[in-house]
Amino acid sequence: MCGVVGIVGKSDVNVRLYDALIMLQHRGQDAAGIMTCMNGQLHQRKNVGQVNDVFKSSDMKELLGPMGVGHVRYPTAGSSGPSLAQPFYVNSPYGICMAHNGNLTNSTELSEHVYKSDLRHVNTDSDSEILLNVFAHELQLQGKLQPESGDVFAAVARVHRRCRGAYAVVGMIANYGLFAFRDPHGIRPLVFGKRRTYSGYEYMVASESVALDVLGFELERDVAPGEAIFIDNDGNFFSQQCAENPELAPCIFEQVYFARPDSLIDNISVYKARLRMGEKLAAKLLRERPDHDIDVVIPVPDTSRVSAQAMAEVLGVKFREGLMKNRYIGRTFIMPGQKQRKKSVQQKLNPVKLEFQDKNVLLVDDSIVRGTTSGEIIQMARDAGANKVYMASAAPPVRYPNVYGIDMPAASELVAHGRSVEEVAELIGADWLIYQDIEDLISSGKEGNPDIERFDCAVFTGEYITCDVDEHYLEQLATNRGENAKRKKKAGSSPEVIGLHNSSAGVH
Repeated sequence: MCGVVGIVGKSDVNVRLYDALIMLQHRGQDAAGIMTCMNGQLHQRKNVGQVNDVFKSSDMKELLGPMGVGHVRYPTAGSSGPSLAQPFYVNSPYGICMAHNGNLTNSTELSEHVYKSDLRHVNTDSDSEILLNVFAHELQLQGKLQPESGDVFAAVARVHRRCRGAYAVVGMIANYGLFAFRDPHGIRPLVFGKRRTYSGYEYMVASESVALDVLGFELERDVAPGEAIFIDNDGNFFSQQCAENPELAPCIFEQVYFARPDSLIDNISVYKARLRMGEKLAAKLLRERPDHDIDVVIPVPDTSRVSAQAMAEVLGVKFREGLMKNRYIGRTFIMPGQKQRKKSVQQKLNPVKLEFQDKNVLLVDDSIVRGTTSGEIIQMARDAGANKVYMASAAPPVRYPNVYGIDMPAASELVAHGRSVEEVAELIGADWLIYQDIEDLISSGKEGNPDIERFDCAVFTGEYITCDVDEHYLEQLATNRGENAKRKKKAGSSPEVIGLHNSSAGVH
């Protein structure tokens, strides 16, 4: 899971790109990058780390130009390092850079085809770099000295025919304009907006609407599944549907966990969706345990707070902030290693003992993935004096790998895979555990946008929206993940420096 942003403005966009990435930091903490364009010259700065660590004042002075793209990276399958920071760049044709959120499910096949047929070199194992080279090759086939919007749309149409999986993309063609497109299922989110200035309109594309809000851009709409947009240097806006059979089937885990509650995604208020999740889960609890003895509802901060508030209201039980969060520790779900995740849970949360002492506590979390965090927090509640500790998950059991850009590719890592609810409760140490029903989760999302026919719920159901994921694919994914982990462990703390300068650089 990553965050992408692109702006076509009337003045330098460097600071605005930085501010947008700060608002999208929750989508990735591994690396960050910005590339801008000034009179045909590209300037970049990217490195591992969070946004405010990667960019200094001296860097921002070098990132000149009224057009640019930015990226915050979340590593999947254990991949990490400076060479994988985005945006990626190729100089032919024209000079193109690209930032990508998602994951290609046919990247192995594409990588071979890009090398043998397109005669292009891919420097990393990133599917984002493969996607960039596919797009660049298809754009070059248009054979134009000066590309126009129609050439971009023709290239995107061919990308859709070649690439499978999830991709929300924003990119830049040096001296020509900014492009963005979304896969034919719209699995990953992408929105755009504009704002009026004294010299015309400025445009912005981003993973979530919250980035537009902060910078004063008015949300126009989501980029439709399969659609591409192009904004040229003069600020002229073009859009076209480029897929043959597009169908909106967004990833429902965005509503559960990844997106900020103040975002609108696919015309759904994330905040309202999480409220409905809490209400429906409370109704299920009352059906199954009408004589419950819960004294207090306590959220596991931060993403479960909205659902927990709704649950407390429906149950008629006190809502309390019993776990205090250290704001300087990142989101444990997107920490790159298991040891790092476990250590971060201990550093991240501290109980308010008065809220636990001699009480029957219902802890509410947005989801339970590996179970490590849940077990740590339940033990924390007991150590704080809780009488009984119950657990509620606003999402159904996560039992299957995700292949569309979320770091849960191996079924063996998922605590609910192959286990009953009672077995999971015992494993994490809860007195009892209740999960959301999949029908209620889907209903919580669809109520915000009835036009959505279905969501990608593969992590809960094992049904993959792109219909190209089989057992062999999942086994290979798990094997690659294990090999990556072994390589990282063997390499230790040796710095990775291939393919990246640590200072801003002009790219010609």
